[in-house]
Order: sequence, then C-alpha cells, then structure tokens
Amino acid sequence: MTSLSEAYSGGRWDGRDPRRVSVGGGLFVLGALAVAAAILVLTTELGIPFDVATEVAARRFAGVLAGVGIPAMFLGVVVVLPATTRQRVGVVLGALLSLGGVGLFWHAYPAQWTGTPESLAFETAMLYFAGGSVALWFVLSAVATFKVRNNPQGTVTLEVVRQGETRELQVTQAEYRRYREAIRGDGDAAVVDEIESRL
Repeated sequence: MTSLSEAYSGGRWDGRDPRRVSVGGGLFVLGALAVAAAILVLTTELGIPFDVATEVAARRFAGVLAGVGIPAMFLGVVVVLPATTRQRVGVVLGALLSLGGVGLFWHAYPAQWTGTPESLAFETAMLYFAGGSVALWFVLSAVATFKVRNNPQGTVTLEVVRQGETRELQVTQAEYRRYREAIRGDGDAAVVDEIESRL
C-alpha cells in the first residue's frame, strides 16, 4: 500500500492545472500573510506614536486584515484540492458570509462596538462565525474526500518476490493489467525481463 508521504510527493500534481495550484497556493499564502500582518499591527507600534485615534484605526485595520485572511486561506485550500463543485460553492458562500461580517465590523467599529446601546459586536461575531463554520465544513469535506490517499493517481504497488527478497514496484493500472495477463498466460519472458529491469 502506498504511504501518505509517497502519495503526496513527487509528481502527484501531474494532470492538475498549474494555474489552479498557483492561484490556490497564492490565496493561502496571502491569507496567512494578512493574518500575520494583523497580529503585527496589534502587537507592535511600528515606530508610530500611538494616540487614541491611531490605535482605533490600527485595531480596525488589523480586524479587517485578519477577517479577510482566514477565508482567503480556506479558499486557497479548496482551489488546490480536487474538490467537487458543491464543496467549492460551499466554501465561497462561507467566505462571503465571513466577508459580510468583516464589512459589518468595518461599519460598527468603534462607534457601535461594545459598551454602546446600538452595539453590533454580537451580530458581527455571529455572522463571521457562521461564515467561517460553513467554509471550514466544506474545506474539511474536500480534505476528507481527497482521492489521492486511496488512489494515488491510478498507480498500483506490485510486489515482486525473487529469491526470497520482496521488492515493490509502482506501476500504472494499465501496466499492471498487461503484466498480470502476460504472467497468467504463458509467462512471457519479455514481460518478466521488463519487470526485473524496473526493480
């Protein structure tokens, strides 16, 4: 059986659209950078003298960066994986709900945030949480149904025992069928030589 490291390594991206892999990877990296930038903005002064207005603006900016970064990472994962249309649409809808939460945060912070009679903090958090939950559900669904684990791009592991020593050979399903038929038939010497040359 193919190990996970073998299934995910080497040329396993063969047959995939390289643009899709690049876009998905780019989205994931940009999302991660946005979250890291939000943490950096919140935890350092960056040489800027902070007054109340600057601190409010920095928190608002950091909230938007982090709020946009997480759905971008979810989208990046689903773009790279061979997900179904339903899974992709689910992640997009979840991301849009999360972005609605980010927009509500931009509108509400700081005037209608906590400690005010017209506070929108709970509604903002719930909208963002609902969107993130929907997106995460479909990301996990895409990861759980990722076919490479059970069928690493149509390869078969052929175990060859020769003089008491067992060796494994990765072959395509077509090669396996051809080898099997030749060995079942008359034990074609050319096929046996071909297998031995690949060991």
